[in-house]
Order: sequence, then structure tokens, then C-alpha cells
Amino acid sequence: MGPNGLFFLLLYSCYLLSSTQGLGFNWGTRSSHPLPGDIVVRLLKDNGIDKVKLFEADPQALSALGNSGIEVMLGIPNEFLAPLASTVQVAEQWVMQNVSQYISKYGVDIRSVAVGNEPFLKNYKGMLEQSTYTALQNIQAALIKAGLARQVKITVPLNSDVYQTDSGLPSGGDFRADIRTLMISITKFLIDNGGFLTVNIYPFLSLYADPNFPADYAFFDGSAAPVVDGSISYSNVFEANYDTLIWTLEKNGFSNIPIVVGEIGWPTDGDINANVDAARRFNQGLLDRISSGQGTPKRKTPPEIYLFGLIDEDMKSVDPGNFERHWGLFFYDGTIKYQLRLTDGRYLTPAKSVKYLPKQWCVLAPGANNMDPTLAGSIGYACTYADCTSLGYGSTCNGLDAGGNASYAFNAYYQTMNQKAGACTFNNLAVVTRTDPSIGKCRFEVMIDIARHNKAKGGTVVSSDTTRPGRDSSVALSVVVLVISSLTRVHHALRASVC
Repeated sequence: MGPNGLFFLLLYSCYLLSSTQGLGFNWGTRSSHPLPGDIVVRLLKDNGIDKVKLFEADPQALSALGNSGIEVMLGIPNEFLAPLASTVQVAEQWVMQNVSQYISKYGVDIRSVAVGNEPFLKNYKGMLEQSTYTALQNIQAALIKAGLARQVKITVPLNSDVYQTDSGLPSGGDFRADIRTLMISITKFLIDNGGFLTVNIYPFLSLYADPNFPADYAFFDGSAAPVVDGSISYSNVFEANYDTLIWTLEKNGFSNIPIVVGEIGWPTDGDINANVDAARRFNQGLLDRISSGQGTPKRKTPPEIYLFGLIDEDMKSVDPGNFERHWGLFFYDGTIKYQLRLTDGRYLTPAKSVKYLPKQWCVLAPGANNMDPTLAGSIGYACTYADCTSLGYGSTCNGLDAGGNASYAFNAYYQTMNQKAGACTFNNLAVVTRTDPSIGKCRFEVMIDIARHNKAKGGTVVSSDTTRPGRDSSVALSVVVLVISSLTRVHHALRASVC
């Protein structure tokens, strides 16, 4: 081992000794009306959260994190991997603009750069394999050139499908055959440069993907039959999954690399298994593990964990499922969905000083004809540009009648469009009301007033961007089918079409 290898081994050892094992949060920003950055930072601090993971170099989020004392893992989206891999100069420019500048000018405590996000998913069919590794190498070279390599570590957030077990037991774990050589190279590069491995583990998705999956095995307090692997019994899928990774790493000569769980959590809407009770049960169990310093049978030292997510994002893609927009512990505006006891014993505190649009809603007009031939098209249009995922089967607003479905869709669009004049017409089928139409757990939202927040900060008054990526016509189609089915009172056809 040469001098460089010895230096990075020492750096790696220091990382193990100095790293604070605990809780961080994923802060996603795919929202039509994002909660202002300064309010999010205060929300984090009020709840004792001192670590955050960003999926991209969002300027508002990074600026707000300046001099906050909050450690940042800064993500690089997959679409940036090919340019970053093309030449080291592109990586140097990215580091200068998004790392060096925010550290030196704004005082942002950037501790790591996450290159890509689950780039080796099977669904990608190898498209990002070579660009990921080269981009990782170029980012590291750029950090060295910027004099930041000791301060800022590198990692690649991986989905847990990069490893597998043919035996069905953790001890059978190994890297997926098609990327095994690549994963060995990346893991070695991370170790040689003082980096760490990041893995995303989602017990909810195990339950979502397999109707025969034992539900209790997804939780930490379940009573499902354990998986017995030699002398070890696994009572929950998180430990079994995590230890499959540990076996995989040990089998390939990487027994001591630091591991961070980059994403883990439970959604509260958008699926029959995505609800407040299940989310509270899972996340409280996770927090209790962190509080007690509990590791897994194969690695007693607990990993650093970033819970997914902090706030709901109404413009995330719903390709994986309608639940994608409902992972937050907090609603879009920083209000609490359900109470949790955090790792330091305190309970969740909501966001403060949030400014809202006027308390008015757009609903189906009292005299509107439910059989109007333009109704289905109006609902489809509304749900193309606004979030209607709460209307799906098993979701919080699934029990509404046809009129309620239309009102929900119309209001979602009206709020997304900042309550603008003309945003509540829908061929004269809709009217504005000052009476809150929310029913039980089904919330008819009033959006954040982005213009007032910008004006209060002395910035340029701009409307929220309602055309960002994340609009999904499949949601609109599902809602139209739902309304038509409810109108014809064919209950079983409704369930089949929405599922």
C-alpha cells in the first residue's frame, strides 16, 4: 500500500471514530408550493435534526442551510451522470458551483456528495452503469482539486436490489451477477478515498410488491414467523435485508466499510397499506431502534439513517405508485401528520410562520349535473396538473361520492394554480366556497402563498412553477375512471380500474 492508500486508510478510520450515528432526514423539493427553505431549516432545528440529505443542489435549500449547523449530504441526480462522466472539467465546474461556493460563501456544512440515486436499478437495464463509476471518479478528483476531499466524502446511493441471495437467507448474499465486478470496483474506490456505502431499504415496498408478503414482517414489533439463518433468527425484513448486504460485503472482502441507510420510511396515503397507523408503527419502531443504539445481528454498530421523508411532495413522479407523494412525516406545509417520539425524547414540532392563500376552495357547483358529458374531461384535466392521488383505491379520500371526487379534483387544481381567477370554472361546473369541504381524514388543502413568503423576504415575487416534471396523466386517468365508476354504481369495477 502506497502513501495515498495509507492516508485514506487513516481518513477512513477517523470517519469510523468521529461519525455521529443517528438520524437524518431526506428533504425533497418536488413540490408545486415548496415550504420556504428558512422555515424548513427552522423545522429541522426545532425537532433536533442536525443531518439532512438533498437529492439535488437546490439553491433555496442550500442557501437556507448556510450557517445552520446542519450537516448536508448533497445529491447529484441521475441525469447529471453522463455529463459528469464525459470529462473531469465538468465535474470540477459542478463542485465549484454547488459545493465550494456554498461552503465558502454561505457556510453550508456539506459533508458528502451522493453521486446518482439508485443508478443500478434493474429497470434501467444498465444505462447508467459505466457513467456512474466514471462520474464518481471525476467528482472525487474535483473535490481533491478544490481542496475539499478531507472534508467532503463521496458515496453512491444504491437500491437494495444491487445484492441478492439465491438461498433466500442473508448468508447467501452477494452482489447481483450482472454488476458484481462493477460493484466491487466502486466499493474499493469508496474505501480507498474515505467514502462510504449508502443503501436504501424500504420494507413498505416489499409489502406493496407482493400481496403474499407477511405484513408483520415489515414492522419491527411484528409477530411474523422469523427467518432462521443458522444461529440467527430475523424477526423483521429490515434486519434481514441489511445483513444480506453485510454478508455480501464480507464475501467480497469489504467487511469494514461504513454503511449509511440513505432512505427508509413509510408513506401515509396512495395505497391500502399506506396509512397513518402503519406509518406511525413503522417509523416509531425505527426511531426506537436508533434511540437504543440497536444494530443488526451481523453488525452490532447501528448505521446512520436518513428517514424518508421530511415533507410530502405533490409533484413527484407516481410511476412507482401513488404513494410516492406521501412519504413525509409532515404534510406539504409542515403540519404534523401523526405524533412521534424522536431519538432525543422530544416529540414532533410543526413548522412555524407559514403563510397561506385565502381560506377558500373550489368545489362542484350545487346545481351541477353529475351526468354532464364534460365532467369526466374536466376532472381529468384537473388531475393532470394537480395531485389527485388521495382519491385512489385504499387512499384517504377513496370514500367520496362522485360529487366529492369532482370537488377534490377541482380544488386540487385551483390551489395548484394559486387560486387564480378562471382556475375554478370547469365549464361552469365549479364554484368557489369559503366553507371547508374536508371530510374526516380527507383533506381539501389550501396551498402555501409563495408570493407572500417571497415578498416578506424582500425577494422577487414569483408564482410557483406548476409545470415542473412530475405531472402524471395516469393519475388523471385513474380519477376519471373512478368518477365514472361511481356514477354507474359499479363498485367492483371501480376497485378493479383504480388498482
